[in-house]
Amino acid sequence: MEKIFVLMGGCSNEREVSLSSGRNVVEALKSLGKYDVTGVDLKSDSLEGVDLSGADKVYIALHGGWGESGGIQAELNKLRIPYTGPGAEASRIAMDKIATKKLLDARGIPTAPWTVVRTDCETCPLPLPVVVKPPADGSSVGISKVSQASEWARALESARAAQSGEDILVESFIPGIETTVGVIGGQTLPVIEIVTKHGWYGYEEKYLSDETRYPFLEDATLCAKLQQLALAACEAIGCRGVTRVDFRVTPAGECYVLELNTSPGFTSHSLVPKAGMQTGLTFAEVCEKILQKADYDHE
Repeated sequence: MEKIFVLMGGCSNEREVSLSSGRNVVEALKSLGKYDVTGVDLKSDSLEGVDLSGADKVYIALHGGWGESGGIQAELNKLRIPYTGPGAEASRIAMDKIATKKLLDARGIPTAPWTVVRTDCETCPLPLPVVVKPPADGSSVGISKVSQASEWARALESARAAQSGEDILVESFIPGIETTVGVIGGQTLPVIEIVTKHGWYGYEEKYLSDETRYPFLEDATLCAKLQQLALAACEAIGCRGVTRVDFRVTPAGECYVLELNTSPGFTSHSLVPKAGMQTGLTFAEVCEKILQKADYDHE
C-alpha cells in the first residue's frame, strides 16, 4: 500500500479548522483500504523532527500561514515527495491577496476594484461599501464589510490583529450573490452558491452557523462562465492539483474573482468535497482524486 502522510494543524489562525480537515481526510483515506495513512499534527512552521521516511505522497490539510503560503511546499520539493495542491510559488502568490489581484488584473480576469492602505489609514479611499481584508489569511479571519464610515477603524483593527504586516487590502463590495468553483486536476466541479442569513459570508457563517445554505447553481450559462473564469484564474496563478476559486456575481451576471484557496477545507461545512460528491463521488473518493494529482515542483 502507498504510504500517505496527512499534514494538519500548524501555527496559523486556522489551526483548528486544519485539524478538523486533516482528521476527516485521514479517516476517509483509511476507509478506502488502499493506503497506509498517518496523520501528523505540525506544532511549528517546520518539518524539523517530522519523520516522513518512506512517504509516497503527502496530503496537505494545512490552512493558512506557512502551510499554505509555499513554505511546506518548498520543503517537500527539496525532499522530492509529491504533495497535494499547487506548488510553492503558486501557493505563495495565491495566499498573498495583493499579488493575486495584480496577476488577475494583468491577465484581464475581472476582480473587484481594490487598493492597499496602511493600518493607520484614517478614512476609506474607496466608495462604501467595501470589504477590508488582511492580505495573507484565509477562512475569513480578520475580514470585515464596511458599510458606514463609523465602521472603518474597527475593520482596520480586525485586519491588523490577524496579521503581522502593515498593508491592508480594501476592495469594493460587489452586490449580488457569492459562488465558488472547485478545480481538481484542471477539471471544474459543479458551482455552489453561498446563501447566508444576512448576506455576508464571514467566519461564523462558514464554520459555526447551521443557517448558511449551499445550493448548487442551476443557471447553466452562468455556471459555464464561472467555471471558465475559475480555470483562467488557476492558470494565471499557476495552480495545479486542487484549488477553490471564490466569486461575487452581480444581478446583471457580471462575475468577479475574489480569491483562490489552494488548500480548501475538508470539514463538515466545506465546499470542495460537497461539490465533488455532487458528481457522484463519495467524500473519500474526492480525497483520493486530489491525492492522485499529488506532485512536486520539478526543476
